[in-house]
Amino acid sequence: MTGPLIDNLQYANWSEKIFRQMRAGGVDAVHVTIAYHESFREMVLNLETWNRWFERFPDLIFKGTTAADVRLAQETGRTAIYFGFQNPSPIEDDIGLIEICHQLGVRFMQLTYNNQSLLATGCYEDDDTGLTRFGKQAVAEMNRVGLVVDMSHSAERSTLEAIDVSARPIAITHANPHWWHPALRNKSDAVLRALTARGGMLGFSVYPHHLRDGPACTLDSFCNMIAEAASRYGADNLGIGTDLCQDQPDSIVEWMRVGRWSKSMDYGEGSADNPGFPPMPGWFADNRDFGTIRTGLKAAGFSGAEVDGIMGANWLRFYEASFGPA
Repeated sequence: MTGPLIDNLQYANWSEKIFRQMRAGGVDAVHVTIAYHESFREMVLNLETWNRWFERFPDLIFKGTTAADVRLAQETGRTAIYFGFQNPSPIEDDIGLIEICHQLGVRFMQLTYNNQSLLATGCYEDDDTGLTRFGKQAVAEMNRVGLVVDMSHSAERSTLEAIDVSARPIAITHANPHWWHPALRNKSDAVLRALTARGGMLGFSVYPHHLRDGPACTLDSFCNMIAEAASRYGADNLGIGTDLCQDQPDSIVEWMRVGRWSKSMDYGEGSADNPGFPPMPGWFADNRDFGTIRTGLKAAGFSGAEVDGIMGANWLRFYEASFGPA
């Protein structure tokens, strides 16, 4: 069986059209965001919506909970959907909900979005105080049940502490190196060295705010960045996490950035300076374009095995080690 194609972060406005594009693009598995600022009950409503999609489109998608589901997706010509949170809000202040969420099928949880949470500090805060007492205990519980720690939107100290405190490798599912493009959301060389040295995974993002030159970023620039990352950290802990927000209305940016904690955009992605969703780069519009990235990686000098790894085999190996109990 050929290597899998895995995108480890999307937040699209889901529809039959997108599910069919996934199949046209040969996408075997996608990690989808089911919570930004939702409470536990609101997150469950999102699960209900997904259950209806699984019922309506069983020939296109199904719920993935184990690494074996990636292979099942390949064998049956479908896309496995894995659930994740971009904020720990669904666990509220109850550590027992971590196991409940895992039992419901959630496999990734960010310790923060852009703000301070009960667990850690987000990348837009002025003062990064690291993991809280609750945060350290939450990481231990996530390790125990098999819920992956994701630090994509977290600040520097918090991210380094999560890498150190976690007994299992963590993930940065959707970000790029700060040395390539200095967005607040992108990660420092120190973070990426620590992450990959402990077996953690980095998923490269094509969200324009994370790209050098934004929507004008070229495929060569993106793939050469991945090649430089491989030279620094090795290719085995690199993958794709596009952060594709296809067909989302601009109003969704307000929920993503503001939630309930503020009445206005303050700064950063989705602020008055960056309203709405920016245009995607011309070489990646939707799930049918992963072949373009594969071609670009080959042109950047990666071997066939390395390309297969970055396009999904590395994530599959990570899934195999991460989704079950410790």
